Amino acid sequence: MLDITILTIGKIKDKSYAHLAAEYLKRLRPYARIKMVELEAVAFSEKMRDKAKDYEGEKIENYLSKQTEAIMYLLAERGLEMPSPEFAYWLEKKTPLILVVGGALGFSEALYQKYPSLSLSALTFPHELARVVLLEQIYRAATILGQKNYHY
Repeated sequence: MLDITILTIGKIKDKSYAHLAAEYLKRLRPYARIKMVELEAVAFSEKMRDKAKDYEGEKIENYLSKQTEAIMYLLAERGLEMPSPEFAYWLEKKTPLILVVGGALGFSEALYQKYPSLSLSALTFPHELARVVLLEQIYRAATILGQKNYHY
């Protein structure tokens, strides 16, 4: 069984995204232990973007520093890309795993220097949508590993 923590900055505010995320979490129950950890987003002005990003980075680092057993990856467009079947077999070998979804500002450079990153796409997604896409891809991976008819 997959053992994955999804660490995020902020909550899903859009009800349609929240509904989809809940649906994939429900579908994943037979295949994976998924723990959602939401850290509070930092309010920022245009002048304070870098400072806010660094502060969110510190919050992420504070959480990750206490997780000694898990493998950790940031989800970022500049990360490692792979097709869904390869992702499934990659996930199977990386448990327990923490996947970090940044907030609206992305990640601080300090986090990029410390942790490897994984990409859902070379495209940039709003962080709420990235969470839904991530959950769908984990579900797809679980069905591939379980040889269920979902991925064609």
